[in-house]
Amino acid sequence: MNIKTLFFSLFAFFTAIQTRIFTSSAEPFTVSKSNSSKILVLPLKTQEIPSSSPPNKLPFTHNVTLTVSLAVGAPPQNVTMVLDTGSELSWLQCNTTRINRPVFDPNRSSSYTPIPCSSATCTTQTQDFSIPASCDSKNLCHAILSYADASSSEGNLAMDNFTIAGSKFPGTIFGCMDSGFSSNSDEDSKTTGLMGMNRGSLSFISQMGFKKFSYCISGSDFSGILLFGESNATWLMPLNYTPLIQISTPLPYFDRVAYTVQLEGIMVSEKLLQLPKSIFEPDHTGAGQTMVDSGTQFTFLLGPAYTALRNEFVSQTSNFLRVLEDPDFVFQGAFDLCFRVPLNLTDPLKLPSVSLVFRGAEITVTGERLLYRVPNEARGNDSVQCFTFGNSDLLGIEAYVIGHHHQQNVWMEFDLEKSRIGVAQVRCDLAGQRFGLHL
Repeated sequence: MNIKTLFFSLFAFFTAIQTRIFTSSAEPFTVSKSNSSKILVLPLKTQEIPSSSPPNKLPFTHNVTLTVSLAVGAPPQNVTMVLDTGSELSWLQCNTTRINRPVFDPNRSSSYTPIPCSSATCTTQTQDFSIPASCDSKNLCHAILSYADASSSEGNLAMDNFTIAGSKFPGTIFGCMDSGFSSNSDEDSKTTGLMGMNRGSLSFISQMGFKKFSYCISGSDFSGILLFGESNATWLMPLNYTPLIQISTPLPYFDRVAYTVQLEGIMVSEKLLQLPKSIFEPDHTGAGQTMVDSGTQFTFLLGPAYTALRNEFVSQTSNFLRVLEDPDFVFQGAFDLCFRVPLNLTDPLKLPSVSLVFRGAEITVTGERLLYRVPNEARGNDSVQCFTFGNSDLLGIEAYVIGHHHQQNVWMEFDLEKSRIGVAQVRCDLAGQRFGLHL
């Protein structure tokens, strides 16, 4: 989460609407597969939450959050957790004095077990935390999670039973947080905690023992599915795989447990941008890695790559798109290419595609996913629509980040066993129906 959460400290001059993907009211279910381990399939839905922040100074946050409903403890307590592929430690709010906030009460669970600070879990498995775990006054393993927007969560590591779709995962390690500060009260009031899903040893997917997980988000209404395990879907197009990049040596700007891939080029229509391969490779400090992050909305490119893409997109659209000439307007602090599009436009714009070329795979962004209409922004009879690729340099971020907006209608498979990510273009609404989910 360390790259993504840096975005939270930035401010944009627009009225934001935050959208969250929730599990539907239908219960998630288990699908048994012969000759293989079972899989878990969960439906995903969206819900819009108006921001409570002042309209002229809004924190930049990802606008779609995958949430999972499950049960923890004995007897089980129902909780809702944000699914975060950019974080390792899962945690729950355990402060029962919180008013009108969902919490997990460890005192009501007979299976709850705090972890001592002398345990190997505390001393060796917390090495990728931004702040090392420590001992509290009771010799329990104490964790502090802090983020760039001054948000924080603090508490003890513990173990308890986690149950998803009837499948129990006993002895799951998580943070039982009793204090902290949230810069987003809307999100904080809706969920009990966070489910870390990166490649760290304490992430939930690592502890569950599944070798794969996948998700697919519809491009029409953001509905979709989340799947733990092997899909074995014969109807799914063959996936193209790109290997995960691993650097064992600790580097100051390289997140070793992120889902890092190798970006090799960018195309606009069929034209490959003339960029040296070296600008897509991490340098000796680790700066320049490319991370696939479902928790970030749009895609961010480092300066040279962004500038080349920006110039080529403007060149290929100059005959029918009018650039917004307003140097004071930078959408979400990183999107300085916006256009004036007539409000009465009836026919869809015929935009050139943008393809992100990875080692062995490719994601192509087309049509309406290339422009985002800024809510409550207009210039005369024109709406303001911004290019959905942002400049990492404007955020002070030393990385490329591939956001979920450009993963719509793409089956995203995270293969932990073979250390790779598979992608395939697919209708995600139909994919849900194939698994028996009516989205």
